[in-house]
Amino acid sequence: MNNRLAKFEDLVPSTLPFVEGKLEGHKERKNYSIVGPGVAEDSKQFVKIAMPHSFNLGAVSALPKNGSGLHSHTTAEVFIIYSGKWRFYWGAEGKDETILSAGDIISMPTNMFRGFENAGNKEGLIFVVLGGDDPGIITWVPSVLEKAKQTGMALLNDNSLIDLSINDIPKNKSLLEPISSEEIKKFDNYKLNELERYICKFYDRINYENKINENFNLIQVLGDTFQDKKFNPVINHNTGFNLSILKAKKGKLENLKFSKPAIMFSQKGSWEIKIDDFLMELNPRDTISIPINSQVNIEINDDEESLLNCVTQI
Repeated sequence: MNNRLAKFEDLVPSTLPFVEGKLEGHKERKNYSIVGPGVAEDSKQFVKIAMPHSFNLGAVSALPKNGSGLHSHTTAEVFIIYSGKWRFYWGAEGKDETILSAGDIISMPTNMFRGFENAGNKEGLIFVVLGGDDPGIITWVPSVLEKAKQTGMALLNDNSLIDLSINDIPKNKSLLEPISSEEIKKFDNYKLNELERYICKFYDRINYENKINENFNLIQVLGDTFQDKKFNPVINHNTGFNLSILKAKKGKLENLKFSKPAIMFSQKGSWEIKIDDFLMELNPRDTISIPINSQVNIEINDDEESLLNCVTQI
C-alpha cells in the first residue's frame, strides 16, 4: 500500500518538463507526475505511482506570470485549481481566455490549443487529470517550438526532448518539424460562452450537491457514477473517468468498494482513510490509489468543510 500512497512532500518535480521550459513565462514552474507519466517530455520525470489506472494524475506549481505555452492533447485534460488565480487561454493565437480561482475546475476539450498562466501574486498550484494510460504526445503551436529552439531546447522526430546547447542531434534522428498552417486549421476553437459549459465554478457547486449520508455531500463533476449510483454531473463531457468530490466536516463514510481503478486526493482537510487493514492520513495535496474491490472507510473530523477528490475509471 505504501507504493500506492503519494505524499506531496515526497514527490520530485521536474523543473524542465517541456520544450518551452527555458522561456520567460514558462521556466518558473514545477511539474509533478503522481499517477502515471502524464505527457511530460522530460525523460527523467519522477513518477510516484506508475501502475496503469486508465487515467493519469499530475500537478503543476508556478510563480506569477508563469505557466504552459499553447499546446493540444489527444485525450481529456481536466484542471482542478488548488490555490491561486489562473488564466486559461486557448485557440491557435491564444486570444480567448478566462480567469479561474481555487476550487474551480475546467475540462478542456481535445483537438484544441490551450495554455495556462498563474495570474495571481504568489505561487499557485493546480492538479491535472489526463485521460488514458498513455495520454499521447503534445502538439505545440509553431511559435512555441521556434522560440524554444532559440534557448537550445527542441523536440526530435520521436518527440523526445533535447538540449541542443549540450547534445548533438543523434545520427538516426532529426528535429521535429512544426505543424503547418493548414494543419492548424484542423484544430477546434471555442468562444468563451461555448467553453463555459466545460467549467465548474466553486460557488456554483452548492447547486449540485447530493446528500449521501447525514454528514457527507457529493458533487459529481464529471461522469455520472459514484459507488454504482447515478448522479447528474456538473460538466457533461466524456473524459473516460468520473470525477467526484466528497464534502464534509465531521463524520464517516463506510464500506465503499471500487470495482475499477480509483484514486483519492485531498484538496482540503486531513482525511483518515482505511483500506482493508491499512490506515493512513491523507493531508491536502496527498494522493492514494485504491486497490480494486478493497473495503474503504473514510473519516473526517475538522472545524471547516473539507474536500476529497475521487477519480474512477468509467
